[in-house]
Amino acid sequence: MQIEVGRSFTAHDVMGVLQYSFAVRGAPEHLRSDNGSEFVSEVICCWLKHADVKTMFTGKGSAWDNGYVESYNGTLRDKLLNREILSSFLKA
Repeated sequence: MQIEVGRSFTAHDVMGVLQYSFAVRGAPEHLRSDNGSEFVSEVICCWLKHADVKTMFTGKGSAWDNGYVESYNGTLRDKLLNREILSSFLKA
């Protein structure tokens, strides 16, 4: 598994990560994400449509809709990120 780290992600950044993931693991039937601008941009939506991947957006601010990811992010934060002092992204 690979985790991309950054202060912010543009639609083009997200598309690059998705392209890599699709090449390595194959394209999924659908992609579930929040309604962040990097996921709802026209660039991403058109690219996903061309890749024949359906989108499933969660409700705004609804951790219940995406409990698995919220649980994973909380565990990652508690067990790794909150225990380490990362002085730069290169050390992550």
